[in-house]
Amino acid sequence: MLTKATDILGVQVQKALAELYQLNVELNTISFQQTKKEFEGDFTLVTFPYVKASKKGPEQTAEEIGNYIKTHCKELISFNVVKGFLNLLLSNDYWQSFFAEILKIENYGIIKANATSPLVLLEYSSPNTNKPLHLGHVRNHLVGYSVAEILKANGKRVSKTCIVNDRGVHICKSMLAWQKFGNGETPESSGMKGDHLVGKYYVAFDKQYKKEIEELVAQGMSKEEAEKKAPSMLEVQAMLLKWEDGDSEVMNLWKTMNSWVYAGFDVTYKKLGVDFDSTYYESNTYLLGKDIVEEGLKKGVFFKKDDGSVWIDLTAEGLDQKLVLRADGTSVYITQDIGTAALRYKDNPDVTQMIYTVGNEQDYHFKVLFHILIKMGYAWAKECYHLSYGMVELPEGKMKSREGTVVDADDLLQGMYETAEATTSELGKIDGFSEEEAANLYRTISLGALKYFILKVDPKKKMLFDPKESIDFNGNTGPFIQYTHARIKSILRKAEYTFNKSDVVATTTLHEKEKELICLMHELPNVIQEAGKTYSPALVANYVYELSKAYSQFYNVPELNIVREENAAVKKFRLALSYKCSEVIKTGMKLLGVEVPERM
Repeated sequence: MLTKATDILGVQVQKALAELYQLNVELNTISFQQTKKEFEGDFTLVTFPYVKASKKGPEQTAEEIGNYIKTHCKELISFNVVKGFLNLLLSNDYWQSFFAEILKIENYGIIKANATSPLVLLEYSSPNTNKPLHLGHVRNHLVGYSVAEILKANGKRVSKTCIVNDRGVHICKSMLAWQKFGNGETPESSGMKGDHLVGKYYVAFDKQYKKEIEELVAQGMSKEEAEKKAPSMLEVQAMLLKWEDGDSEVMNLWKTMNSWVYAGFDVTYKKLGVDFDSTYYESNTYLLGKDIVEEGLKKGVFFKKDDGSVWIDLTAEGLDQKLVLRADGTSVYITQDIGTAALRYKDNPDVTQMIYTVGNEQDYHFKVLFHILIKMGYAWAKECYHLSYGMVELPEGKMKSREGTVVDADDLLQGMYETAEATTSELGKIDGFSEEEAANLYRTISLGALKYFILKVDPKKKMLFDPKESIDFNGNTGPFIQYTHARIKSILRKAEYTFNKSDVVATTTLHEKEKELICLMHELPNVIQEAGKTYSPALVANYVYELSKAYSQFYNVPELNIVREENAAVKKFRLALSYKCSEVIKTGMKLLGVEVPERM
């Protein structure tokens, strides 16, 4: 059984509160912080919550609790009090025994799920079949995939699902433009990826549409009216109605162009290293959504306006009235989402939570969706969660897909690869590599740089992505962490070290840098648990950086020789410490979907 320091100290605090103040508290309510570097100590207990029971000031309360723990806990060697904060310092003997325990634990920090573990359905990607994936989608993919891995590491079963927005006005725009301007062009005839080709016609539609609006406005029509009456928009709406009626010509074109897009998406998904356990298509769920709306009308959840459109009134919930069916009977986004949610639950009746990874511009949409599902009487609706993330911007500013100014995901990945190739070659980190090995390293570094740079930022925050800054072998970057892992592996190879579970690893003294590494590794389970609670890969990313940075500092202390250390026991300890650090780095980066190379 792993004896974590916070478990030992928590039990002692619980006993102290009971004996000193007759205060009974649950163990899981006692929390510790890591002691700030300017103070002596490993962990800090905030004593303010206990002053009411002690009937004393925070400092005296902290002193009394500290004295009790010092008397009853052999692992504690000293404590100090700073304004009601109780700083606790554990013995080096404890830290060495703790390290000896985790050294023998495979997949340390990871809780494995079983057949009865809670099932979470996590949606990410949600692409439209009218354009290629772009930088905004990349953040969605990386956050969704990483959160899924983190939830798995917290002992949950996770099913990664994707919803494809494959129908609607926006899809018809690309189709209409291809009909008008395409001249039979295909991915094969153009040499373009299918998703890029379809995206080209989405941009073409927008240019034509804007031109028509300008002409109508010049003829005296208001801009708002021109937007509705522009010939292209009327044709698109007519095409959508034909699609919903099952018109064979429209359906065949729709299937053909969508197939081009799916083939293109699959290439990008593979490059990014993301995957899905199931895929839903809005073309299959929008009708189910319409059926649910009809059912809701009978129940009085929705109401019909004079023009025949169907709405829900959520003003009592602090929201507005929301359209769920247009007057012509066609569905809107939320209708499709209602249908998709119901179908997913039907397909996964043991699901305990549904998580939607969607940008924060849809915050209001999901508030409305969850309220509708609750009002429809779905018990599972209360466990729906919107994993909202901020937009990604470049140094040049915002992206606009209609104007064709987005940063294409494929172009981004290729650019990252080329930058990694140039930077890595310049620094001489491929000496002795074959051409194939070098190419694989460039791919590993470029993806690691991209994924880490995006995931180290809290998902809720808007972020600025700078490709050049991300590929740096110094600082808080993926390549720095990857290089640290490769360096450790190089040390272990030079020392011909192989970990053996039966090894006894001990040393008589513990340098502060060695202790720092053990203390950081102690925090891994807490970091994974907190990242799972907050759906934030950034906690894992920045933890792995701190560990890598601490190892780099340990490695650069002159007196802390590893391979050349003459004392056999000390050498063995430092090699084991290096080995475990590499394992923890690998574990953390895997949760981010990042590979770490064995050599560089």
